[in-house]
Amino acid sequence: MKLSPDRPTPPIAKRVPHTVRRHNVIDEDPYAWLRDRDWQAVMRDPKRLSPDIRDYLEAENSYLDRVLAPTKPLQEALFNEMKGRIKEDDSSVPAPDGPFEYYFRYRVGGQHALICRRPRGASDDRDEQVLIDGDKEAEGHPYFVLADADHSLDHRLLAYATDTSGSEFCTVRVREIATGREFPDVITDVAGGVAWAPNSRGFYYTRLDEAHRPRSVYYHALGTEQTQDLLIYEEQDPGFFVGASLSEQHEYLLIDAHDHQTTEIWFTRADTPGAPLRLIAPRRTEVEYDVSQFGKSFLIVTNADGAEDFEVRIAPIDDPGPENWRPLIPHRKGRLLLGIDVTARNLAWTERERALPRIQIAPIQEIAPGEVRLGPACAIEFAEDAYALGMSSGYEFDTDILRFSYASPTTPNQVLDYDMRTGERTLRKTQEVPSGHNPADYRTWRVFARAADGAEIPITVLARADALDRPRPLLLYGYGAYGISMPAGFSTVHLSLVDRGFAYAIAHVRGGTENGYHWYREGKRLQKKNTFTDYIACAERLIELGFTEPGRIIGQGGSAGGLLVGAVANMAPELFLGFIADVPFVDVLNTISDASLPLTPPEWNEWGNPVEDAEACAYIRSYAPYENVRAQDYPHILATAGLSDPRVTYWEPAKWVAKLRAHKTDDNLLLLKTHMEAGHGGASGRFDSLKDDALAYAFALSIADKAS
Repeated sequence: MKLSPDRPTPPIAKRVPHTVRRHNVIDEDPYAWLRDRDWQAVMRDPKRLSPDIRDYLEAENSYLDRVLAPTKPLQEALFNEMKGRIKEDDSSVPAPDGPFEYYFRYRVGGQHALICRRPRGASDDRDEQVLIDGDKEAEGHPYFVLADADHSLDHRLLAYATDTSGSEFCTVRVREIATGREFPDVITDVAGGVAWAPNSRGFYYTRLDEAHRPRSVYYHALGTEQTQDLLIYEEQDPGFFVGASLSEQHEYLLIDAHDHQTTEIWFTRADTPGAPLRLIAPRRTEVEYDVSQFGKSFLIVTNADGAEDFEVRIAPIDDPGPENWRPLIPHRKGRLLLGIDVTARNLAWTERERALPRIQIAPIQEIAPGEVRLGPACAIEFAEDAYALGMSSGYEFDTDILRFSYASPTTPNQVLDYDMRTGERTLRKTQEVPSGHNPADYRTWRVFARAADGAEIPITVLARADALDRPRPLLLYGYGAYGISMPAGFSTVHLSLVDRGFAYAIAHVRGGTENGYHWYREGKRLQKKNTFTDYIACAERLIELGFTEPGRIIGQGGSAGGLLVGAVANMAPELFLGFIADVPFVDVLNTISDASLPLTPPEWNEWGNPVEDAEACAYIRSYAPYENVRAQDYPHILATAGLSDPRVTYWEPAKWVAKLRAHKTDDNLLLLKTHMEAGHGGASGRFDSLKDDALAYAFALSIADKAS
């Protein structure tokens, strides 16, 4: 599928003089006008966008539609193909909780999940209760996400959270399960779901402030107005976000205040709203910890006192301060301990080493508060070169069953139950691909690139097994921020590229934690450029190994991964055929200098504080994609945005594209797609979201075809 040579004229954004002085350096920002002056109102109601900004964004959307019009049949074919790989009446494996087991399912043609339950151990769905019908709730809303659904501990009530704008300001409502009766309670500006009090007469929730920051925890008593809700905790530091949850045995409310490198946790009896909070450990810069309840003890996962890759400690709940923390699972450098799952008789934990995960399980017995006996551990491992593995915590504490998931780029997702007494594995579900999938048709590699400083960067590659004798176009995905690792899992979407001759690769660059916590440290703040040069090294290594050739690579990244591809577009455009930048964080210097934006204060620990630190400001300026656009040839670029996005505001990709169009010296495609009624995740609904994938892959296939 080739693009039309008669390309329409692209929209040209007006330039409005605007300068910003930072540490005696003047930055020109002629596209600052694309930021609506009332952007907070626009997040909640996209219809309030200023007409001149709307006209420009719609002109860009119209331009994209006209340029990609020849690909419409391909987009439709890709969409149908991707949809054909989804089991339309799919359902999750039921999770037992007391007399019931809870699950979600989809109906044929349905976009949104139905949350359901049935009697525990039921062999079919004849006794099914539909607790909430996502398709029905979505009616009349251009955008709809069922953000969460939490049943009360007595199984009588369901609290559910919805987002109808894409802003992630959620509204919580409550219904009685037996009758379907909706309570008059309506709780607004909630960050996701709730934590029910043990007596099921109310719940705890985290509220977003006007700047979209989760900064306060409230208790809501059923049958009362939200204005009467009891404030439990309010964070005073705008750089810290808060969250609330119940401990594993539902005895304690845990409130965590955190940024990207520091944690502070408070607790109180969950059955006594308003009881005084007790602090576990005061916040110390770059010390993180997480807490789980086991009897009269807290198990604490922490990097305190030099345990860079984390360890597990134990303390009595009655006196849980750091002076009483005792080692349980000691730190081992290079083995990153990711998290624990504690049940009545066993402790399980996930760890990762050289970018491969495993699960460890050991019997555990409490001897006294703050003292346990931990038995020998056994590991759950797999033999493929690259795979994804994760634990799935259930509702129940008194259980010997650990549920986990396994997948690889060639192996569809599997859900397994592991009996921690006997070691027996039971396969509960394998992801079905209705249109068919034979893992033997594909091959996965784990290869390594070497950075300039000697670091070995893992790369996961997927290609068809019958197309290994020649270089091919390749899509290289990257992220590299916040310590988030990119799992080597299974995606039916990627197959649409691979089946058409592409290779698909993930660059596990620094900024994630694939190789331990140091992998994250070496890709943040004044070492952020390692993320970009790692990605370039991965591209060069894939060329060297014969997977692809210069000028045949399409880079893709979203959000902070969009920053990655935006920076690399400036640094090494000659290696790439194109870039797909999904809601890209490309206006870094302006965003991280503006403390009024939702995420900025907590982000200073990730990127540096350019307001107070001249060195950080200069360093960010040296790589920020928007500031570094210059007169040169650029590869083909497709960028996306969401008008109500609170994470990467819509004007970031809009400004970047406007500046690229004014400076680039080539005739390659430069396209911007703005979702006018959606946020960070793009279109809602499991099928509508595939249209975004189909558009991106049609773009990739078309420019690859044009280049061949």
